[in-house]
Amino acid sequence: VQLQASGGGLVQAGGSLRLSCAASGFTLDYYAIGWFRQAPDKEREGVSCISSSGSTVYADSVKGRFTISRDNAKNTVYLQMNNLNPEDTAVYYCAAEDQDWGSLIPGLYHYWGQGTLVTVSS
Repeated sequence: VQLQASGGGLVQAGGSLRLSCAASGFTLDYYAIGWFRQAPDKEREGVSCISSSGSTVYADSVKGRFTISRDNAKNTVYLQMNNLNPEDTAVYYCAAEDQDWGSLIPGLYHYWGQGTLVTVSS
């Protein structure tokens, strides 16, 4: 089971990025997928998640700006991030768990990808 996060980069405040989380070795269809981020000297926090049935959850800090979606045919989950601000700067991780729920609690996820760095300049 492997997850590959990509799509991070440097963007100016107000800009957009789309992160991708590609799975290999398993089919994402039956997994809940979460996006998490960790800024320097801060704990990892949940950003958004999508259940295997498509239900979504967002952290209050990103509601209305971020959208999570899944393309089961491509075995990939996306995080569209719009209207980015410097507070969104962090390493973003995707994680998977073989459950049909949506949770922003990192400890509930068993499988993790490597992070992708998002830097938002003011």
